[in-house]
Amino acid sequence: MRILGIETSCDETSAAVVRDGHVISNIISSQLVHSLYGGVVPELASRAHQRLIVQVVQAALERAGTDRSGIDAVAATYGPGLAGALLVGLNFAKALAFGLGVPFVGVNHMEGHLYSNFLGEQGPRYPFLSLIVSGGHTMLVHVEAPFRHRLLGQTRDDAAGEAFDKVAKMLGLGYPGGPAIDRLAKEGNASAVPFPRSFLEPGSLDFSFSGIKTSVLYYLRDRGVQPGGSAAGALTTTETADICASFQQAVVDVLVGKTMTAAGRCHVRDITLAGGVSANSALRSALQAAAGEQGIRFFSPRMEFCMDNGAMIAYVGWMRRAAGAASPMDLPAIPNLELA
Repeated sequence: MRILGIETSCDETSAAVVRDGHVISNIISSQLVHSLYGGVVPELASRAHQRLIVQVVQAALERAGTDRSGIDAVAATYGPGLAGALLVGLNFAKALAFGLGVPFVGVNHMEGHLYSNFLGEQGPRYPFLSLIVSGGHTMLVHVEAPFRHRLLGQTRDDAAGEAFDKVAKMLGLGYPGGPAIDRLAKEGNASAVPFPRSFLEPGSLDFSFSGIKTSVLYYLRDRGVQPGGSAAGALTTTETADICASFQQAVVDVLVGKTMTAAGRCHVRDITLAGGVSANSALRSALQAAAGEQGIRFFSPRMEFCMDNGAMIAYVGWMRRAAGAASPMDLPAIPNLELA
């Protein structure tokens, strides 16, 4: 069974083909235009998806060694995400499925990330705990069985990836900010600046990253640095690296601490990391070490599956079709869709 998966929830236009649960192709086109504005511009994102989607889908089919007639179902993200961006991929997928006479499957973007750790050679055992960390979401999910989830905690304000991008903007590092901070942090001293760790009330598995973002803002202002494009020139390379390392360590400490607390409560044997921020080297290393100390297996996706990608959507589509499920053609885009 071959499933074509389409992902257009934000600023990556992606299509992939999964055959019987194995990734055959995965094409991702990132929209570099947003770097000029320091963040994703929704209207530009949807226009770029319109320009790119036909050629991206065609490239995915060619890479998989098939054509449209070889597709058994079409899956696409229907939320959460940017409304206009979602509509491009969703409507394209519906039209293609209708024209081919094959089932259409709507996929929750967060389920795509949740099951992205099954795209490798070995996946986690059920039940497992998943930390999903991206630009728009930070959540801990107990996965009891396929499509049986229990949300344990989520961010109350900024997502971790959003905090990374905003701090990078303060430091004049451009967009996206996560990779830049990760790179500079490797040259810095993570103990140089005592940024706060927000664990909220005792026992809470929720997250909050707005405070540390504000702390970086005040730290720069107290030193006479105007946050923004001029920050990089006002700070030495060492100072910038130290701020990046200290900020990153504070975020990682909270993410790892709460994940291990949740793992203990749920008595899981496996922990997974997913979402765009799962590409962060410090987070991957720290969570793997913490899990290893507790005798828990740790899984994280290959780098190409950390970012938004069609393969994870195709995989979830394959899981749904294997269970006999399909979606109605009038399924709407739901920008604020939650993880069921």
